[in-house]
Amino acid sequence: QVQLVESGGGLVQAGGSLRLSCAASGTIISIKTMRWYRQAPGEQRELVASITPVGRTNYTESVKGRFTVSRDNAKNTVYLQMNSLKPEDTAVYYCNTNSPRGVEYWGQGTQVTVSS
Repeated sequence: QVQLVESGGGLVQAGGSLRLSCAASGTIISIKTMRWYRQAPGEQRELVASITPVGRTNYTESVKGRFTVSRDNAKNTVYLQMNSLKPEDTAVYYCNTNSPRGVEYWGQGTQVTVSS
């Protein structure tokens, strides 16, 4: 059973930083593409960042230069370092991966609130 558990969210002032963690069990993240999504109230879920098994990263335009996705294979954990946070980054952040057959797995989400 694959489980993804996010942590690290919270309330921060604009310009501040947070680091989100996604601890995985039941799967080995080193062989999977891992993704971070976010969903703001009234908005659709948005892909924020991803990292492939070979370490290739991709970011949505609005977070480029501010967010960094990384992985620690020994800890089976993926991180999202978020710097220079803006109020528009306020959302619930979710960790995601999928099985080879396309089954999607999601964490429970962690709330990030950026005050102006």
